[in-house]
Amino acid sequence: MTLMNSAQWIDVMNEKDLLQGTGKKVVYKGNEIAVFKAMNGDVFAMENKCPHKGWGIVDGMISGKHVYCPMHDRKINMDSGLVEKPDTGCVQTFQTEVSNGKIRIAFPIT
Repeated sequence: MTLMNSAQWIDVMNEKDLLQGTGKKVVYKGNEIAVFKAMNGDVFAMENKCPHKGWGIVDGMISGKHVYCPMHDRKINMDSGLVEKPDTGCVQTFQTEVSNGKIRIAFPIT
């Protein structure tokens, strides 16, 4: 993964603390971020907010590279943040990497 000049990489948790097929919430500068580990081991991060009603998505069911909103069943692509049709909306996503056993997220520098 290429380091972006306009982002700051932050260690958010130990990789061993996030089981495959689950998500965990982290808070950075007052923003809730949902961190997910897919069954193949890929790690994703996105704002913890369904674009439909704003409910948290961290407890959603993971299927491949998608997470389903636990309240409204919206199917959200964890790579792009786009909600699958026929529903609409988008969730902000963040670049992730695993380095030295730590999950890291690239947060925009503001």
